[in-house]
Amino acid sequence: MTSIIKQVTIDAPADAVWDAVADFGAVHRRFAPGFVTNVELIPGARMVTFGDGQVVKELFLGADHDARRLAYSVRIPQLSHHSASFQVVDEGAGRSRLVWIADVLPDEMAPYIAGRMDEGLKVARETLGRVPAEA
Repeated sequence: MTSIIKQVTIDAPADAVWDAVADFGAVHRRFAPGFVTNVELIPGARMVTFGDGQVVKELFLGADHDARRLAYSVRIPQLSHHSASFQVVDEGAGRSRLVWIADVLPDEMAPYIAGRMDEGLKVARETLGRVPAEA
């Protein structure tokens, strides 16, 4: 199993970033708009449509609001295992750090998954903590 760890500093307070990360059905608006174009919530999961047209099912594994951590699992035929988490760390002075960890099998899929994570983080760095929840 390959573990992929990505981190990015965000110029927004941790509570605002966590609010967006924890909004499981709003990835397309509040986390990575354009990279993700649509989310449909289904019981215990979400169907995520990416900008390239790929649609994947992501199971919701849980959220710990005190630790600002959300865990999920991607289900696609190419992966025999995938589990991932986001954690938001308060860096002080209105800044935060987003830590994204993914564990994947087979190992050969790791470069693809790492690339997708990099693409998502480029958008997330500019979006997280800046788009409010819908009323």
